[in-house]
Amino acid sequence: MGGTPARGNNSRKDDACARRREELLSAAAKVFARSGYPGTEVQEIAAACGLAKGTVYLYFPSKEELFLATVDRAMIRLCHHVRETCAGIDDPLDRLAAAVRSYFAFFQSNPEIAELLIIERAEYRDRKTPTYLEHKRENTKDWQEVYAGLIRDGRFRAVPVERISRVVSDLLYGTMFTNHFSGGQRTPNEQARDVLDILFEGLLTPAERETRASRERATVPAEQT
Repeated sequence: MGGTPARGNNSRKDDACARRREELLSAAAKVFARSGYPGTEVQEIAAACGLAKGTVYLYFPSKEELFLATVDRAMIRLCHHVRETCAGIDDPLDRLAAAVRSYFAFFQSNPEIAELLIIERAEYRDRKTPTYLEHKRENTKDWQEVYAGLIRDGRFRAVPVERISRVVSDLLYGTMFTNHFSGGQRTPNEQARDVLDILFEGLLTPAERETRASRERATVPAEQT
């Protein structure tokens, strides 16, 4: 009985620390995105939260650790947003389509996160694995299982799931940054529509696919001799 109030106090203290940390990371994302890494002063982030500069260092020992934690938080938010959007969608193709739309919608609503990824690449070129790629790698297995299921069900061609993952990831990443650099002129739905159309339907008509396949079959003996 005597220990219960202490545990309650510790829990409230932990909750308060977590909220303060989240507040600092949220403010840091906006300041770093606006001012860049070299141009950002920790004092500016502290002021945005109504805190003294020293308080920031109680949570993050250096500006570098604060920045990297900010990027990590951004990627955790992205992954959570996509998973939450896809929850409860049974059909794997519908789930994939929802994931693509939610990916673009996330960056449309949080353009500062695209800037954080650019800054990380510029300032930490020697990092073995950028934060974006680290989180992508952690989530790749789940999507590869989805692709494998679609192949087993005869809904996807028998393409190696690693190849599918790589192409889909590159399409999303490249499309997101192109739209970001152009000022976000295309909506998330427009971006998703184009990516999904090419991904699901391809470019060649069935007749042209057969023509090319026949041509390739005809050249095999010549190449082998």
